[in-house]
Amino acid sequence: MGRYTRLRRIERLDPQQDYEQIFWWLTQYEFPWDYLQGLSVAFLRDYGVPRISQLLDRTQEFETAGQKRYDDTVLMAYELVREGTHSEHGRATARHLNRIHGRYRIPNEDYLYVLATTVVGPKRWIDRYGWRALSPQETESLALVGRRMGTMMGITDLPADYTGFEHLLDTYEKEMFAYDPANRRVAAATLRVVTGMYPRLLRPLVARLALALLDEPLSTALGLPRQPRPLRVAAHRALRARATVVRLLPARPEWWPSHPKPRSYPFGWTLDDLGPHWAQSRPSVPLAEETSPQEHG
Repeated sequence: MGRYTRLRRIERLDPQQDYEQIFWWLTQYEFPWDYLQGLSVAFLRDYGVPRISQLLDRTQEFETAGQKRYDDTVLMAYELVREGTHSEHGRATARHLNRIHGRYRIPNEDYLYVLATTVVGPKRWIDRYGWRALSPQETESLALVGRRMGTMMGITDLPADYTGFEHLLDTYEKEMFAYDPANRRVAAATLRVVTGMYPRLLRPLVARLALALLDEPLSTALGLPRQPRPLRVAAHRALRARATVVRLLPARPEWWPSHPKPRSYPFGWTLDDLGPHWAQSRPSVPLAEETSPQEHG
């Protein structure tokens, strides 16, 4: 398989009909590492909103079980699309996700913003640091998978396309980004998880490089120090150099999709393992699509 063979396949597909297939190729074959980095930055953007970070800070999940909380978030998204969001497994994952979030009173606009970060964050990262930019089909697949996830979670006023998600994110951040001590605490706990994935001697450098990749509005909202310009330039050039190397590598073969390698579950996981321990005791709530019009009204 040539380096661009899969891209040519993607360009022949209709994202309105084939968005899940496109999304799977994008996240498991074309850009598995970059997609996860984009999600990691998306997590940090959530913490720039005091209302969101204060809720996360109160749960203390990142302080007491940061690695599991990080792994569970990544794995929940993976499980949602692994067999397709319309499959029974995809619907079971959405019900489990709703069971967890149902414990808290979260405004719809916060749900919308967090969802937008998972759509826009990976797109912006890949376009900047991936071995190639996303095609229009791949971009819309991110938006349509995000929209499908939002529908399953009962989120309303969902954007119709990527442009809508991007506008929502930028508008919300301009209005809601503000420093709060909770922002810094949750961000610092998350960065400890990220740097903990590297050898101990490299962790201080990894932490500095991670901070160097944050834009100024986000750094300010998180209360984290803005790194010197030479370090920001060095981090950018290092990632661009990696992109050049990856571009020269063979394409990932069909029989070798990328799979999550969560540190919290070295021997594998089930859906019931994901989320806080109390989640299993909460009643399951049917998805909106599983509710009859009489029940829904």
